[in-house]
Amino acid sequence: MVRIAVVKESTAGEKRVSATPETVKKFAGLGAEVAVESGAGSSASISDADYEAAGAKVGTRAATLKDADIILGVQGPDPESLKSAKKGAWIVAGLNPFGERARVDAYAAAGFEALAMEFMPRITRAQSMDILSSQSNLSGYKAVLDAASEYGRAFPMMMTAAGTISAARVFVMGVGVAGLQAIATARRLGAQVSATDVRSATKEQIQSLGAKPIFVENVAGIEGEGSGGYATEMSPEYQKAQAELVSAHIAKQDIVITTALIPGRPAPRLVSDAQIASMRPGSVIIDLAVEQGGNVEGAKAGEIVEKHGVKIVGHRNVPSRLAADASALFSRNLFNFLSAFWDKEGGLPQLDDEIGGAVRLTQGGKVVNERLLK
Repeated sequence: MVRIAVVKESTAGEKRVSATPETVKKFAGLGAEVAVESGAGSSASISDADYEAAGAKVGTRAATLKDADIILGVQGPDPESLKSAKKGAWIVAGLNPFGERARVDAYAAAGFEALAMEFMPRITRAQSMDILSSQSNLSGYKAVLDAASEYGRAFPMMMTAAGTISAARVFVMGVGVAGLQAIATARRLGAQVSATDVRSATKEQIQSLGAKPIFVENVAGIEGEGSGGYATEMSPEYQKAQAELVSAHIAKQDIVITTALIPGRPAPRLVSDAQIASMRPGSVIIDLAVEQGGNVEGAKAGEIVEKHGVKIVGHRNVPSRLAADASALFSRNLFNFLSAFWDKEGGLPQLDDEIGGAVRLTQGGKVVNERLLK
């Protein structure tokens, strides 16, 4: 019987949990035994009693890790906290392989097999396993709510006996999963929405949500589409043309939401100090890439700063600010991943080469992932 351990998150500010009573029941239905560290779900409004009712054993970290074959986490657990875990156990979580390379090396040295869920390939059969998409969806939604909270005016146009209030103008920069959800949410709140991206294929997606696409035209050879649907870095020609276009557009906006990220690289700079200065006082910028260096000049991770009368919001770990829903989606991603390869004979799941090769970081005491060996 496979024993699955669900550990309490130790990273500051992390409120999510890697399994819910729903997925505990599903794992039990596969024949697994699930142990949950006491208090693991408290920040996501899940009590120890809820886990016990779902069939999990709740106890200390040492008891939870004892004989565990698979250790689930939202963020990678500290290797020092896993000393009671057996060699060869799988660690399945969001491991931030590029940003936490020393931790990956420590997993290898300890004999763990680390599987990074954010390295899940963007292929059709892995969509239900994709933590980046599920969590980015919530980030895009929350970004608009954060903007509305910080913005000192209403979002929709309002016609009253005392006069008309104009709709807020929202500009979304980067139209991946987070950007699309931000567009949809801002539209629902009644804002006038526009958006831009380096990938030309997103123009139709923007229009389908009722927003106005803002794109650089007539710059040859710029597609912006990288492998797996991610954006690539822009050429100098495109960056110059985009800066000119954005500068003219951004000065008229009340809210700017930036979402641009390139895996394994610092976030691209999209908004300069001069562009911030062109916005009217009271405007708000939400930088969803702030933890990877930020899209906005002057943005600070974990802070709300004000420059030229404009608020620049740089909340850390935005999905964790919607902990209950984020945990529900994250835990389903983990279950969908493991259950797809479940060994009915009672052994560890048998990963195939395409998905297993993409997410596996360590094996046999070594770092084996090609993206980390370049």
